[in-house]
Parts: sequence; C-alpha cells; structure tokens
Amino acid sequence: MTRDERLQDLIRLLRDRKLTVSFAESCTGGALSSFLTEQPGVSDIFLGSVVSYSNEAKMDLLGVRRDTLMQEGAVSESVARQMAHGVRRQLKTEWSVAITGIAGPSGGTATKPVGTVCIAITGPSFEDSRKELFSGNRKDIQMASVDYAVQWLCEVLDKK
Repeated sequence: MTRDERLQDLIRLLRDRKLTVSFAESCTGGALSSFLTEQPGVSDIFLGSVVSYSNEAKMDLLGVRRDTLMQEGAVSESVARQMAHGVRRQLKTEWSVAITGIAGPSGGTATKPVGTVCIAITGPSFEDSRKELFSGNRKDIQMASVDYAVQWLCEVLDKK
C-alpha cells in the first residue's frame, strides 16, 4: 500500500465511523498532522494537534507527569501514553496518537539510540503503546514514524 493509499484508508475509516482524532507530536514536529492535512476538508475528522518538543510543553500542554519524565525519560512508552491521553482530553476527540522519539542525528544513548521512537494510541476502551527502532537520517526516521503511526491506527480502527 502506498503512503497516499494509507492516508486515504485512514480518512475513510474515520469518516465511515464518524470519529475524530488528534495528535501529540514531539520528534516528528508536526509531520503527522501535516501528512493528514495534505488532504483538504479533513476538519470533520481531525481536530488538531499539540507539538510538544520540550518537557515543559509536555507537562504544561498535555499533562505529562514530571516524575514520569524524570524516571523514564521523554522517549518512553509511559510518556507517549500520557501525551496521547493529554491531547485527547484537550481536544475532546475519540482517538489520539502520540509520537516521541530521537530523530537524530544526535541525542541517542546506548539504551535509546537514534531512531528510538515510542508511539501510543488511545481511544474508547483502548490504550496501547509501542517502542520501535527506525533507521536512516532525521527525515527518514520522522517519516517512518508517521507511516508507522498511520498504519497502526488503521489496523486498530479496522478491528473496532
């Protein structure tokens, strides 16, 4: 399936079920939101996003807990889940997706190398997160994160 076909699939799934979605993005810097808004007229399904690059923005705008950030780091499944819950609560959507990671070229560690990305999805009676390792340059990692999130959300919505 091409990127455009995946995007059309996501839009169809949300519209057919009359669902709304919001995004909380860190390492992708709004790329997921940009990808969805490439299609005109999606305001019926996409209510908005929060690009929270700093820890302070994650806490202030999305309600991520300071102790989680200190204990597990900004790139963790726990933070991704809190980001997803926060944006869903703020924008009052049925579904949300959060992405936090290390797109590089610097910032990686032995335990969290460049390309480590945590993605979370929340929805009615649904919450899950995954930790993935993508490769390539910064743009490759950002686009791989966007593609993964769209594909995963389509899979989740298909099962609902």
